[in-house]
Amino acid sequence: MELRYLTAFVAVAEELHFGRAARRLQMAQPPLSQQIRQLEKELGVQLFERNTRSVRLTSAGDSFLGPVRTVLRDLDLATRAVKAAGRGEFGRVTVGFAGASSHEALPLLTRAVRASHPGIELVLAGQTYANTALARVAEGTLDLGFVRLPARRPGVRTRVIYEEELICALPSDHRLARQERIALADLAQEPFVTFPANAGSSLRDAMTEACEKAGVVPRVTQEAPDSHTILALVAAGVGVTLTLTSVQHVQGTGLVYRPLDGDPVRLHAALAWRADNPSAALRTVLAVAEEALPTPPGCVAE
Repeated sequence: MELRYLTAFVAVAEELHFGRAARRLQMAQPPLSQQIRQLEKELGVQLFERNTRSVRLTSAGDSFLGPVRTVLRDLDLATRAVKAAGRGEFGRVTVGFAGASSHEALPLLTRAVRASHPGIELVLAGQTYANTALARVAEGTLDLGFVRLPARRPGVRTRVIYEEELICALPSDHRLARQERIALADLAQEPFVTFPANAGSSLRDAMTEACEKAGVVPRVTQEAPDSHTILALVAAGVGVTLTLTSVQHVQGTGLVYRPLDGDPVRLHAALAWRADNPSAALRTVLAVAEEALPTPPGCVAE
């Protein structure tokens, strides 16, 4: 059964006049009459009672009209939906994130997307650390990931969204808490609290690298899955940690933050996505992110 037959049927049923229905459909009357006859033949019923002066629906035609209108309306909705999806107005985008630093940026992005494109669903995958997020973007199981540079994977593009600095977090009653700056060498015998070694945390990698450059092997005695827990453990006196300037708001009581001695260790937080990802919704989210999370001056994508 052809769609044009159903469209012709509705036009005639609503006009109850073949001439007016033909003009409405911008076609000649004979082809319209032929389509109605073909439809009746396929259904095996008469849809209209017609003579030289009037046209009216049969009982079969009247019962057929409602379902056909529903079919045509649903088809129109489906057509408009798929066109909107092609423009990036609808769809689903999976986003991987972890850590307190992304918790600051993530709400800015989600609110902006919800306000400007409510038809796009952001599926948020928490506890997806930077290195893991990068790997999942590269393999295609995430559309978008919060990562830290360097983030070099074939086919993956990045854009910096903010710059952070590595700092030291100490219990407020720690022997070094009164110092203005902390030398990493002074932490050689301290217990460290940090992310699990196999979690894919770029912050743990940065901490280890900075300590090793200072000739220190961090003695990790406690691991925790997120910055909130790590900083709470530090405040409780379990150990010290190296964290980022962006998380200083997380824990205040019982804790002090101090810059590191020497040249600052800077990390760049970024968004990562596959360049060949065909999702129109992802392209829309990336455009929104340009406004919600602009690249700081002087920073460029890898």
